[in-house]
Amino acid sequence: MPVDVQLTRERQRLRRLRRVAWVLAPFVTWLWIRIVAGNPVSPGWPHLPADAMFWLPGIVIVLLLGLVLVVPMLGNGRSPEVVYLPEQIEVTFDDVRGLGPVLTEVRHTLEVFLNHTHFRNNMGGAPRRGILFEGPPGTGKTYTAKALAREAGVPFLFVSSTAFQSMWYGATARKIRSYFRKLRKVAREEGGAIGFIEEFDAIGGRRGGMERATFSSVDRSAISEGTGGVVNELLVQMQSFDEPPRALRFSNTLRRMANRFLPPDRHFKTRVPQFANILLIGATNRADSLDPALLRPGRFDRVLHFGLPARRERRDLVDFFLARKSHDESLDDTAREDLAASTMGYSPASIERLFDEALLFALRGGRDRLSVDDIRRARMDIEIGLAEPTQYTPEERETIATHESGHAVVAHLVGRGRKMELLSIVKRKDALGLLAHSETEERYTKRRSETTALVQIALGGMVAEELFYGESGTGPAGDLSVATSIAVEMVGTMGLGGSLVSFRAVDPGIVGGNLAARVLGDSRARDAVEQLLDDQKTVVTDLLRANRHLVVALRDALLAKDELVAREISEVLAEAEGRSDAVFDLTGSVSAEV
Repeated sequence: MPVDVQLTRERQRLRRLRRVAWVLAPFVTWLWIRIVAGNPVSPGWPHLPADAMFWLPGIVIVLLLGLVLVVPMLGNGRSPEVVYLPEQIEVTFDDVRGLGPVLTEVRHTLEVFLNHTHFRNNMGGAPRRGILFEGPPGTGKTYTAKALAREAGVPFLFVSSTAFQSMWYGATARKIRSYFRKLRKVAREEGGAIGFIEEFDAIGGRRGGMERATFSSVDRSAISEGTGGVVNELLVQMQSFDEPPRALRFSNTLRRMANRFLPPDRHFKTRVPQFANILLIGATNRADSLDPALLRPGRFDRVLHFGLPARRERRDLVDFFLARKSHDESLDDTAREDLAASTMGYSPASIERLFDEALLFALRGGRDRLSVDDIRRARMDIEIGLAEPTQYTPEERETIATHESGHAVVAHLVGRGRKMELLSIVKRKDALGLLAHSETEERYTKRRSETTALVQIALGGMVAEELFYGESGTGPAGDLSVATSIAVEMVGTMGLGGSLVSFRAVDPGIVGGNLAARVLGDSRARDAVEQLLDDQKTVVTDLLRANRHLVVALRDALLAKDELVAREISEVLAEAEGRSDAVFDLTGSVSAEV
């Protein structure tokens, strides 16, 4: 263990021993005097007067009533943390995966925390006292904080923000003060302490005065009246890490009182409080909602973003989790690479959950090892929902099969850089059928042609129905919603719809339905969206009319099997095109459904 923490802990141990010795010395001395005098102390109940039975019950009742009244009041201001000692935490840095450079920064923070004296006294630096972990749920914020405490070898004081909240006015602030007081006490006793506040945005939200410039009056009215007071208390406490303990304040008060009667050269020197080696970690997935004063240097000195893992990091997570779970030989290096590629958008927690669900499928099948097929089935259930076999009428079943085949054929023809995993006419949640497909490579940007291809794939089912039956039904409703959303983004924010005007310039926070309402509410933008959708529908109509045989081949295969996986889709299309170079693909998310 590094020198600074070890020396501080040893000094505190010796100080506690001396304190115990001073407390026990008078009692031990008195016992020895009684023994030497021939009158040793004998254990037993104290002698009570004869009339004790009349007044003792009344005293007991009064004491019990006092406890009933006082204890709840004391509990309202009690610190709500849960203390984990280093040996109680099983997580280490070796168990933290998928974070990339964030873990390196956490390690650097740990080094300064453990060698704070050298950093302060020899290098002249100011150690970090607070860091903020922000990012989507399941990305390892709490996991990393626990590993940091285990590696540091100091107590870990975990608390949820909701534990601070109370129905009594002022009790929340008292609990926050108690928590920071406990942090300082533990840090001085153990050489350091790490505090962790989960869901920090619940108590650190913007104060009303800060919101006026950026939020509407409706938003401000939703802010609790107590928010400002709680945030103010947090701001004060995050500057109080070096506040002297009560004993030191009392001692310095006595020294100052004595110095009033002494000449300057005889004054007692007041003592400086010992440096409290504290690291406070806040975790949130809504960092933009925090009060700006909390994020300035001296409070949260650093904000670390825990993003979703990239492909290389997901491959590391796949290997890490599979090392702990029973699996068969089908999960070889190629399958793992395909799985890492197809789980874009998955958090570490989501990947682990995927394997646990796959193990359940293996267990139901009477096997003790999971396979690639178990993972595929688990992904379908997690991402889309449980399969719900439904008794369609023959006509409806054929219509759904034609619709989904239209999606698949368009994806096959225009979806350059995309792979198909599943084509199904089995009902799942609200989808009567679906096509699952994703990109072959992990990319963060798209060209215009790639974006319009997504619109074309979404319109493929509707066009197929019109070509084969002369009209479409209610099935394309979900597809039209997807196509319209993509077209709205192209016109309203991407500059891909004939206009360079961005509707986000009016409100940078506008998203989803709000953006669609803003774009479709503008007559020129709405006309551009309609024109874009009409143009792409014309393109899709020409494509499917020229490749009608591919739709028929997939439709017939779906009617025979209900579901086609990646290899089977490729084989059907290759046979219909007169080719034999079918390729097996393992891919991801659903983007076209009935």
